[in-house]
Amino acid sequence: MAVDPKTIVSIGKLGAVAALAMAAMGSCLGTGAAGAAAIGGWKKCYAQNKSAPFMLIAFVGAPLSQTIYGMILMGNIVKAAVAGAAFPVLLGAGFMGGFAMGLSAWMQGRAGAGASDALAETGQGFGNYLMAIGVIETVALFVLVFIGKTLS
Repeated sequence: MAVDPKTIVSIGKLGAVAALAMAAMGSCLGTGAAGAAAIGGWKKCYAQNKSAPFMLIAFVGAPLSQTIYGMILMGNIVKAAVAGAAFPVLLGAGFMGGFAMGLSAWMQGRAGAGASDALAETGQGFGNYLMAIGVIETVALFVLVFIGKTLS
């Protein structure tokens, strides 16, 4: 039994939606973890009558970029679906790519939580903390680039 081409494209687009949704879920987890720690860090500063470092917001926002990467991957998957790529490949690219990006965002948020606590307590090390968060970001970028290459 032959499958309708529109159905094949639709199933492929499900992979595209999965890429965005899973990356965004990781961004939610990551920003939530870093945000809670930043709030705790600010509270600690206020309780000690120290100025609260605004720069903690950089740690909170860092995991959001994975949602953008998920959106870019989603666009690549949709293009591949319309071009006639096999839908199992598109589903796999979407689910696995989105999961990897989401996990990167979550771990980035956890690292941002530690960085928020450390910076609020010591007032030092912002650049070092940001570099560590950037290394975690690289995982999502690799996923985006390498999966994108397999779709083209």
